[in-house]
This record gives sequence, structure tokens and C-alpha cells, in this order.
Amino acid sequence: MPNNNHPVSPHLQIYRLPLTALLSITHRLTGVILACASLLLVWVLSAAAESVPAYEALMSHLQPWYGQIFLLGVVFSLYLHFCNGIRHLFWDVGYGFELETVDLTAKLAIAMALVLTVATWMIAGAG
Repeated sequence: MPNNNHPVSPHLQIYRLPLTALLSITHRLTGVILACASLLLVWVLSAAAESVPAYEALMSHLQPWYGQIFLLGVVFSLYLHFCNGIRHLFWDVGYGFELETVDLTAKLAIAMALVLTVATWMIAGAG
């Protein structure tokens, strides 16, 4: 008769996911966000092609603060997905599997995504 009184290991209430696991989950999430954002891009382009009032109606939701925060999140998702994808390309050819390298490239991907997002936002705001 099996003993079913043993705890689940690692215990789910105290286990802390490593950075690479969190980045893997985030990579999937940013892929979903980018898929939805591509639908928004089609909506913006079709509204612009339809008429000026249709385009202005859509832009009235993208220009206020909540639309800008949404667009900032889309831009960050794009860059994080891109930078993490570059990590995966190196893994595909067999480089960067050492634990220190994996952790360093995870932090580097996040940092580069932040830098590229801020740079893009500053350039877009300057125009």
C-alpha cells in the first residue's frame, strides 16, 4: 500500500521560481500580447483607410494616458520577446547553457528591453 502522506517537493508555497523560468513564462505572455497587438495594428490601418472620423475615433482611445500605457506595454513586450528570442537562438546552436551565462543573459535581455523601450519612447515622443 503506497504512503500518500508525504509532502509535495518542492513545496509550492515556499518555492521561488528561477529567473529563467519567469522569463520563459513572460516570453509566452509577450507572444500572446504581440499577437493581440497585431490585430490592433490591422484595426488602426483599416480605420485609417476607411475615413478620417473612423481613424480619429480609434486614436481617441490610444492618445490618452491609458492608451499610452497600453502602447508602452506593447513596445516593451516587443523588445522583451525579441531579446529573449536572441537568447534562444544562441541556445539552438549550443551556446550559453552554463548557469551563470543563463542568468546573465536573462538579466541582459530584461535590461536591453528596458533600454530599447525607453529609447523608442523618447524618439517617438520627440517626433
